[in-house]
Amino acid sequence: MEIMKLIPTGKDYLWGGTRLREEYGKQIDLTPLAETWECSVHPDGPSYVANGIYKGQALAEVLSAHPEYLGTKVENGELPVLVKFIDAKKDLSVQVHPDDAYAREHEGDNGKTEMWYVVDADEGAHLIYGFQHKVTEEILRKAVETGTLDKHLQKVEVHKGDTYFVPAGTVHGIGKGILVAEIQESSNVTYRVYDYDRVDKNGKKRELHFDKAVQVMDMNVEPDVSQKPRIVKYYSGCSRELLCRCKYFETERIQVTKGFAFSVMDTSFQVLMCLNGYGEVQTMDAEQKPMRFSKGETLFLPAGMGRCLVVGDAELIKVRC
Repeated sequence: MEIMKLIPTGKDYLWGGTRLREEYGKQIDLTPLAETWECSVHPDGPSYVANGIYKGQALAEVLSAHPEYLGTKVENGELPVLVKFIDAKKDLSVQVHPDDAYAREHEGDNGKTEMWYVVDADEGAHLIYGFQHKVTEEILRKAVETGTLDKHLQKVEVHKGDTYFVPAGTVHGIGKGILVAEIQESSNVTYRVYDYDRVDKNGKKRELHFDKAVQVMDMNVEPDVSQKPRIVKYYSGCSRELLCRCKYFETERIQVTKGFAFSVMDTSFQVLMCLNGYGEVQTMDAEQKPMRFSKGETLFLPAGMGRCLVVGDAELIKVRC
């Protein structure tokens, strides 16, 4: 059993930038580089193992051969999460994701509940999160056709360090100038409601999915986007903060100044995503060399690895189910 450093798949969506390559060391020859799927078994963007006995293999292949690496909480033998970096140089489309039941019936995929941790944001940057008021299909259809959807959307100014939970059915959009770490269900189902009449590199407008979107979106509730009080626990050498806990994943932010000890139990795998700094992960296995990491790198720790110690100076996102 080894800690696996992951190699991501990149995406060149038209709204992306260059920060993931220039600042986060992503050696992916795409311009723009909008997203990197850091920890993924989804066929639309798999990640690969960079080290050890599984070097060069897709993470999906490794986990298929060793489902015990997922942990006892995972019942279907499939990694339930997908972890990304997203660099929005321009506004993303206004969009919505379906829940599991709808996505599995109509798309053959999981639904998509997600969360964002804002790694960085330009001054005045904002995101779309739900509506300002109750709407109807008729109101939305007319607004999309006339280019006036903006007046119905709830916009929220964001800052570095903010966290947003986005349940399936919530209309949303990441605004320009925002870089986020996204933790989501393992899914690639997105319904675009509006895309600002943009065209792709071939001069074509991207497809909208209005009819499906209105079947899955929540039009009745104005979501609460206020930032809840942050509960940070401080220890000698580190601090940890619970960012999100839902039925699909649990996410913490870890600030390591000297050392951070934790256990990877039989119940769940864990993912470490380095947002800043550097360090290494040590295990109790004397035969396993410490796994070094730096800004922009992501590690997969198989369930049952036991006691681990992160040594270094780093800001980490830690994910488990």
